[in-house]
Amino acid sequence: MTFDALAPAYPWVKSVHLMAVIAWMAGLFYLPRLFVYHTQVAVGSEQDALFKVMERRLIRAIMNPAMIVAWALGITLVLTPGVVSWTAGWWHVKFASVLGMTWFHHHLSLGRKAMERGERPRTERYWRAMNEVPTLLMVAIVLMVIVKPF
Repeated sequence: MTFDALAPAYPWVKSVHLMAVIAWMAGLFYLPRLFVYHTQVAVGSEQDALFKVMERRLIRAIMNPAMIVAWALGITLVLTPGVVSWTAGWWHVKFASVLGMTWFHHHLSLGRKAMERGERPRTERYWRAMNEVPTLLMVAIVLMVIVKPF
């Protein structure tokens, strides 16, 4: 099966993919920070209700659609002839990092659902530490895509 027809659309697909990744990353950076502050307020308070709305809207209106677009266009990019050398090692690390980012997104989604139920399964300190995960994954992904060290 050949995907040569994708080549002319490559710059457009790559551009929209990058925009989706930026939107997704913004949410991955912001949601754990919201959790830090959310864990500090009383369950059932006005602030608790506000955080629930903010977190739900962030994940449903921004993060989920951005992740889906990033994945769909990322798959389109790797199917474009000449974009990925399947024998190169860098794309394996990049792919593993994207899987890690997707797992982290799911982890945040579960955290949001727990907060919405009034549970606080994780501490403020935990969410502060988790706030660093997307940065580490981003560094790995960018280095693999730009430097292609192996």
